[in-house]
Amino acid sequence: MAGKTTTSAKTTAGKAAAKKAGTDPAAAKPVLLSGGNPQIAKGHGDGPVQAYIAAMPGWKSEVGRRLDTLITRAVPGVRKAVKWNSPLYGVEEQTWFLGIHCFDRYIKLAFFNGASLQPLPPVASKQEKVRYFHIHEDDALDETQLADWLTQASRLPGERM
Repeated sequence: MAGKTTTSAKTTAGKAAAKKAGTDPAAAKPVLLSGGNPQIAKGHGDGPVQAYIAAMPGWKSEVGRRLDTLITRAVPGVRKAVKWNSPLYGVEEQTWFLGIHCFDRYIKLAFFNGASLQPLPPVASKQEKVRYFHIHEDDALDETQLADWLTQASRLPGERM
């Protein structure tokens, strides 16, 4: 194993270098992937989802907070996680009914069984069961419709991911 550096050693070395340079690695700006999606470590629970929301660029962060509050109200006991740099929401262990993803010009809500929702979310997918709803900066959110879709979606079989 000579010549290999462990992840822990790299992390410690990175923190030491940041300290020496007078910067705090925790205060660093979040990394945005192509398309403007925050790069957030995989994790379960509210913490990683809140980190994602805080890292959403510009107007998207406030919309992310509104969405998270709406989801939590519409689906009591909702489970949360971040996987593949996207927040996921579900009601059962390891199954998800909704994913959120940032793009340069909009936020995409992915209803994994959206083809079963009434009325249908407006954007089709290459995947037969998935439907999308896009939120742009100046869109007025119909929170009543979103809450209805969320409630419906939470009652459908979730996707294992």
